[in-house]
Amino acid sequence: MFTFIICFIAGIGAGLGTGFAGMSAAAVISPMLITFLDMPAYEAVGIALASDVLASAVSAYTYGRNKNLDVKNGLVMMSAVLVFTLVGSWLATLVPNKTMGGFSVVMTFLLGIKFIVKPVMTTKEKREEVPLKKRVIQSIICGTFIGLICGFVGAGGGMMMLLILTSVLGYELKTAVGTSVFIMTFTALTGAVSHFALDGMPDMLCLVYCVLSTLLWARIAALFANKASPKTLNRAVGIVLAVLGAGIMIVNFVK
Repeated sequence: MFTFIICFIAGIGAGLGTGFAGMSAAAVISPMLITFLDMPAYEAVGIALASDVLASAVSAYTYGRNKNLDVKNGLVMMSAVLVFTLVGSWLATLVPNKTMGGFSVVMTFLLGIKFIVKPVMTTKEKREEVPLKKRVIQSIICGTFIGLICGFVGAGGGMMMLLILTSVLGYELKTAVGTSVFIMTFTALTGAVSHFALDGMPDMLCLVYCVLSTLLWARIAALFANKASPKTLNRAVGIVLAVLGAGIMIVNFVK
């Protein structure tokens, strides 16, 4: 029962983060499983990535149905992210320790505050004014940067994408989240498969509990997000990110 409660609570945080803001489930589920179930870190990350796959997929489907998903640029950015995540992972092996370990947690909290204080009010029409060629080049450059950071730090992909899509590429918030979860579906799948291939299958009970809970809450969050006004969504995303960021920092402190 204790295992179910921890996995369910972790799934709530991960699902809300994914559905509202395209946040990686690994940022929430991993520290919860490691801290409260004494699970090995590599196994916990594998479960978190597996939970991300369906949650991101159903969120991307929901955003896509509501025309809040940029598939073309998403595919371009995803290609760069996947390639340079491998490069970043290789670079990380050359460094004695990952001094940027807390980067994604702090970023989650600060990004939440940013959306509350300074909401993203860009429109789709304004985004369409940017020439296609320029959008493609921007997507490749930004995908390269995101991939290197994610591979080196080991986390923060969803947050990096959300920040860059809204602040650099000029996406309005709903399309930014929709495109982010679309990309995260494939990056999480790649990560989960590699984890299980290298380390074997994880605790199946924890895996099932986390996948189902994350999927449920991601679906609920995505449905709400696509019906909300831009101002309401900015506040919701900001609150979810700030609370999750603060919560993860507390969990890491307890650990």
